[in-house]
Amino acid sequence: MSLRYIDRDKISKYQELLHNPYKMHHKEIKEDVKEVIFYVVSCMCDNKYTLRFKKHNGEFGMSGMGFALSNFQFSYKPFEIEWAADEGDWIRVKNMINSGTVKVEKVISR
Repeated sequence: MSLRYIDRDKISKYQELLHNPYKMHHKEIKEDVKEVIFYVVSCMCDNKYTLRFKKHNGEFGMSGMGFALSNFQFSYKPFEIEWAADEGDWIRVKNMINSGTVKVEKVISR
């Protein structure tokens, strides 16, 4: 189903992202990045959350910013997502996040 056949005023942000996923490019993530933040939208009432990847001792750690990562029901274990982040494969990280009950809306880095 395409969004052009759906009244955009009647669909949720989650449904919009489900049909038209956020298109991320490698250029959006800075080189030698210290921190990457994914803004996500939940399938439950379009609740918004922040997933944070912060580098510590050369490795990224993932945080739900106060929410348990299990709440997001990723199809991957958190360490698998962290390892993809360590490899710098941020598009894969985005796809892994999208495998759960949230969809990525925006990404920022520093």
